Amino acid sequence: MENVTMVNEFLLLGLTSVQELQPAFFVTFLVIYLINLIGNGAILAIVILEPKLHCPMYFFLGNLSCLDICYSSVTLPKVLINLLSTHRGISFLGCITQLHFFHFLGSTEALLLAVMAFDRFVAICNPLRYTVTMNPQLCIMLTAMAWIASFFYALMHSIMTARLRFCHSQKINHFFCDVKPLLELACSNTLLNQWLLSVVTGSISMGAFCLTLLSYFYILGFILFKNRSCRILHKALSTCASHFIVVCLFYGPVGLTYIRPASATSMNQDRIVAIIYSAVTPVLNPLIYTLRNKEVMLALKKTFGSKLFKDCQQYH
Repeated sequence: MENVTMVNEFLLLGLTSVQELQPAFFVTFLVIYLINLIGNGAILAIVILEPKLHCPMYFFLGNLSCLDICYSSVTLPKVLINLLSTHRGISFLGCITQLHFFHFLGSTEALLLAVMAFDRFVAICNPLRYTVTMNPQLCIMLTAMAWIASFFYALMHSIMTARLRFCHSQKINHFFCDVKPLLELACSNTLLNQWLLSVVTGSISMGAFCLTLLSYFYILGFILFKNRSCRILHKALSTCASHFIVVCLFYGPVGLTYIRPASATSMNQDRIVAIIYSAVTPVLNPLIYTLRNKEVMLALKKTFGSKLFKDCQQYH
């Protein structure tokens, strides 16, 4: 007979077991989380408030900022609580919920980055028909499809993981609930779960990545062979550079984590990589887009600069 008990709670081992390092980790992740909220919140605000930014490119950018806020909020608040607490427990339902939203938002971001690449392809390769092709209805439909498809994809992982029996240990060797660490604790057959993680997750992430690269290949082909204007080349590079950097930052860590199979020796590496894609990348995204985008910078100065000026006048 297997020693199977109903698991009501898991224990997250967190980032470090060294007590002296925990205050430093807490301050670091608190600063990262606040910068993420402020930076992405500011972009989301100006995209909504500034009429000049009511176009497809910034509609998608607003969605990306919203995703980055939610993405970090799935993991970082719990990390901060656990760094201050001696008991690092998370309920079974809370664990599955965290797993669901983590994969839901991560998959949505992958698909949204592919949609943003397609938007840049249409803008550069077919500028005369851009407003007709990328009409509001199509933009909303593409974004909605990314959110809905990702929700059901994450639901698959949530249901399949929740059905497993856990009888070896309740200690998760991670700082949040993810599929791979939970599979390490399961005592029932996990072959189907591992297959879904490798094949389905790999297909979605690599499919979105290939579509993104395809858009960029078409853009390069158009510039090099059909339109050899230096002005258009410079404009295309400045338009796509920010998005391409974000794509590299997103897919690099995700590929390292989910494409290779789960193993006990890879868990520590996965933890380090997870810090990058769950905490660091969402902070860098608003910096990359604002520092390289004149329209966003001007809108930020106009929106928040005028507000600060009015506040100063009222104060005096």
